[in-house]
Amino acid sequence: MTTPLTPDSEATGLIGLLPPAARPFALLARLDRPIGWWLLYWPCAWGLLLAGGLKSHAPLLFWTLLGAIAMRGAGCVYNDIVDRDLDAQVERTRNRPLPSGQVSVRSAWSWLGALALVGLIVLLQLRWEAQLVAVGSLVLVAAYPFMKRITWWPQAWLGLVFSWGAPTGWFAVTGQASVPLGLLYAGTIAWVIGYDTIYALQDREDDALAGIKSSARRLGSRVKVGVAAFYSVAILSWGGAIWLVRPDLLGLMALLPVSVHLLWQALTLRPDDGDDALAKFRSNRFAGLLMAAACLVIGSAG
Repeated sequence: MTTPLTPDSEATGLIGLLPPAARPFALLARLDRPIGWWLLYWPCAWGLLLAGGLKSHAPLLFWTLLGAIAMRGAGCVYNDIVDRDLDAQVERTRNRPLPSGQVSVRSAWSWLGALALVGLIVLLQLRWEAQLVAVGSLVLVAAYPFMKRITWWPQAWLGLVFSWGAPTGWFAVTGQASVPLGLLYAGTIAWVIGYDTIYALQDREDDALAGIKSSARRLGSRVKVGVAAFYSVAILSWGGAIWLVRPDLLGLMALLPVSVHLLWQALTLRPDDGDDALAKFRSNRFAGLLMAAACLVIGSAG
């Protein structure tokens, strides 16, 4: 039996303290939903920390957090501009500022430009190699909103986008690619597919009516197995990256906490319970912290 869905945007808490005219823009950038920028930020931190950048590049941990907040907001604005007609057909998203008419499309584009300017300031803090890597994500970001129209696996494309911080962080420290980075990136893509499949469970019925494709719909009754499989790929890939940086069993033990957490998500997931899906999705903020701790331990000792 399904439970009522949590509204996608809520003008409560800190958002409620803003002037009324500013609230729709804060909601448009999902500033009321910090889970999004945490999930975008953690791979940045992983790349920085696993590459051993804690001592040499510590300020970048804060710059990339600011960049994650700004660029996640810009991405949400762009996504809502593209998806405003589809959002109007889905119960959870129909009250977003664009489909509800609270913000005009022209104003949304201006707001996107302001957020992108903050991202540019952050970009200038990186070495040139990392700047090139970061800019390379823009093509993926621009294409993402259209993926749900043409593929059953838009979550895989989101994985490419939301994992891009890992190579950006790694290049910011080392200036070059490596096999550990490739494994870190691959594992992060699998992690994103897993948690975004969980997130998509909230919208399966409305998505079917609107013709929106998702991995949650594609997997159907096998969604728990699918999530477990993607999380397993993530753990194995991250384990390979850690082993190449620090080849001993004690190093792999640092990965145990996040492995247990992801296993708990997959085993206890209730696919037909929207509230449970949202809670499991949001718990990946903690999973990201556990992985960051592992990268810190390995990168500092490697």
